[in-house]
Amino acid sequence: MRSYRRLGRATFLLALLLGLFFSQIAEAVEKVRVGVLRFGTVNWELDTIRHHGIDNKYNIDLDVRFFASEDATNVAMMAGDVDIIVADWLWVSRQRASGEDISFAAYSSSVGALMVRDGSPIKKLADLNGKKIGVAGGPLDKSWLLIQAVAKKQALDLPAQNEIVFGAPPLLAEKAEQGELDAILNFWNFCARLEARGFHRLISTSDAARDLGATGAVSAIGFIFREKWARDHPELIEAFLKASRDAKKLLASSDEEWQRLSPVIKAEGRELQVLRDRYREGIPRRSVEEEEEDAAKLYAILAELGGERLVGPGKTLAPGTFWRTQ
Repeated sequence: MRSYRRLGRATFLLALLLGLFFSQIAEAVEKVRVGVLRFGTVNWELDTIRHHGIDNKYNIDLDVRFFASEDATNVAMMAGDVDIIVADWLWVSRQRASGEDISFAAYSSSVGALMVRDGSPIKKLADLNGKKIGVAGGPLDKSWLLIQAVAKKQALDLPAQNEIVFGAPPLLAEKAEQGELDAILNFWNFCARLEARGFHRLISTSDAARDLGATGAVSAIGFIFREKWARDHPELIEAFLKASRDAKKLLASSDEEWQRLSPVIKAEGRELQVLRDRYREGIPRRSVEEEEEDAAKLYAILAELGGERLVGPGKTLAPGTFWRTQ
């Protein structure tokens, strides 16, 4: 009888200890709410993190929430409905200049490009004179402004000398393929798909940035979050950024991973290869100090071209725009 009682107590104590152990594990896993576009390229990385258990490795619970537009993700983050989104440092600096505590951690330097069809007589910017150019992102798109700045150095006024058509990225890509545009400035992933279908770069935004004084590839977009939230959850934001870096390492080294992602990306063959290569080119490899220094140079140019409508009240890149761990 005593042996049964001892066994029962031992079983009870073991169950209690196991319960405490697993409850501590559960408490160690923290949720991070990430707002993304449903068909955005960030999903490739998030899918990689989840598929390979990288989130479990760093004890984070990815709560991915989908939105229909970048403006919607911005509003959600500002309202506190999500913790992290993806946007550019220009927007972050504008918000900080207006008193918001938003910070930027580099995600990708993959940028758009001005594309022309293979065999086109357009070989340089001067050859665009009198042509029809499609531009995604609107007249204040920073890629468009930077390419205009390069053109001005060559005494070219692209808006005045050409017919400019603004529109949504997929619509402009379709019109370019149909031959309705002589050149198209689009987002990097649409440019990569065009590259696989008989187009090539006339000049990329990265080329333009270097021409204007940048010393390397500037991360155009990054993970955006409130500084207070990050300071209050230092281990969580660091775990998330480490998970992102691990996913990038895998995507940089494994062609098999891209094959697995093919249904998510909705591309295969040559198109998938170009998307893979352009993604890999955009993996950040520079220090925060280098990124920030080049961003400040480009900000000054963008502020001059776009004025307050683009950058708001800030005349220079706002201090604290780039996140630094402490």
